[in-house]
Amino acid sequence: MAIRLGDDAPNFTAETTEGKINFHEWLGNGWGILFSHPKDYTPVCTTELGTVAKITPEFKKRGVKVIAVSVDPMDSHKGWINDINETQKTTMNYPIIADPDKKVATLYDMIHPNAIDNMTVRSVFIVGPDKKVKLTLTYPASCGRNFDELLRVIDSLQLTSKYKVATPANWKDGEDCIITPAVGDAEAQQLFPKGFTTVKPYLRYTPQPNR
Repeated sequence: MAIRLGDDAPNFTAETTEGKINFHEWLGNGWGILFSHPKDYTPVCTTELGTVAKITPEFKKRGVKVIAVSVDPMDSHKGWINDINETQKTTMNYPIIADPDKKVATLYDMIHPNAIDNMTVRSVFIVGPDKKVKLTLTYPASCGRNFDELLRVIDSLQLTSKYKVATPANWKDGEDCIITPAVGDAEAQQLFPKGFTTVKPYLRYTPQPNR
């Protein structure tokens, strides 16, 4: 069954390259990203996992844990890590789940028979501290993901979880936000002491409140 925004992120126990984990316990009280890759020892996946290793410090700054998964066995993951480190000029610094029995892949509906029936598609799940799914993305095997976009989404999700704002198209951390329509002007004056600009009654911009 498909996982939708706001659903509880299914919990699981799995073997990873950094030991056995219970997913929810591993997440703790923070944010998490679970992402799947179709196959070890493949070119696009090698660049993806290397890219994530390089920007893991950015995820950590935001209190986000990252974990990868594919249906490959553990010995494949451990051998492939050497290739990732060598070719991407990095050091792997987050776990990869070994899921040869497809338990996690099935739980998160990562295998799409009309795409690739024996490998995971490129799925992404962002999970909040409440263990609810906050974002899902699915890419075809031929398209590597833009992980800078995931950082941008994390910034937006964390901001909008604390303030009554939304983020406009192509927003980046530090830019003006939009006051949500449910907030009246009187309340907005109290909530946003930096002020706001009204373009239309439903479109009001305010400086990012946590900056």
